[in-house]
Amino acid sequence: MAKESSQRAETEAAARVHRVVVIVDENSNPFELSCAIEIFGLRRPEIGRELYDFRLCSPEPRTLMRDGFFTLTGVAGLEAAEAADTLIVPNRPDVEVPRRPAVLDAIRRAHARGARLLGFCSGAFTLAEAGILDGRRATAHWQWADEFRARFPSVRLEADVLFVDDGDILTAAGSAAALDLGLHVVRRDHGAEVANSVSRRLVFAAHRDGGQRQFVERPMPDVPDESLAPVLAWAQERLDAPLTVADLAVRAAVSPATLHRRFQAQMGTTPLAWLTGERLALACRLIERGESRFEVVARRSGLGTAANLRTLMRRETGITPSAYRRRFGTE
Repeated sequence: MAKESSQRAETEAAARVHRVVVIVDENSNPFELSCAIEIFGLRRPEIGRELYDFRLCSPEPRTLMRDGFFTLTGVAGLEAAEAADTLIVPNRPDVEVPRRPAVLDAIRRAHARGARLLGFCSGAFTLAEAGILDGRRATAHWQWADEFRARFPSVRLEADVLFVDDGDILTAAGSAAALDLGLHVVRRDHGAEVANSVSRRLVFAAHRDGGQRQFVERPMPDVPDESLAPVLAWAQERLDAPLTVADLAVRAAVSPATLHRRFQAQMGTTPLAWLTGERLALACRLIERGESRFEVVARRSGLGTAANLRTLMRRETGITPSAYRRRFGTE
């Protein structure tokens, strides 16, 4: 009888949808709140299942959002944070104002019981103020980097990246990087195929690596024919071919040095890093779709060998191809 009860409990736990809770506090930023709702809160009929159980909570019945744009009412109280599997902490522009003790206590309790914590933009200040970032890696918006380092010298701030995944604590830099981090979390939880589906609905880049630079020098090129879009589309159709940076430069009719400058200016990364990331994303999709022969996955994604696939996948996802197949592959 005890064995049946244990098995039933395990089945129920497996069936329960991962719960994401966002704490909204006074002067919180509406944009990052909207990012959380778009990534974790919307129903996904195109996927055919619920990805997350999503809810908002606040320490007060009425919460005045940033600059008084609107007042949020009708959400759960702060006790909802106690049931979060993933807790997204408040971010706001007045980083010098201390967070509410009740909010910081809720974050500490969530961390102590093993919940995953996310901080968007200035949310890193909230996590650091709660005392759970000491000795940990994190990022924050570049304009607050100096202030963050001065106030929290024990935190290993990486100021020039889009987001940092430090296991159970993840932080995103600027506002739009919240979308990058959110899609990264979906990819970590549900695989590349589901993350791509969510990104398509957002009409947003499916994958920008966390190590890319926060500041893109020229997001809108001054000269239309300098756009990288044509060469990116061309390369994405030929990922299984032995493409090199030189090949991309020839296709773009520029020198490799010029291509490198344009990638850094428009995308915040290098051509080789982009190409490797696209190939790895394709490899993940092939595994999810049922391809079990890793040498075939490596060849079809342009990664060459199964050994190279294993090295890159472990570096980028933290798990081996075999573990990825067990987690996200078809039955």
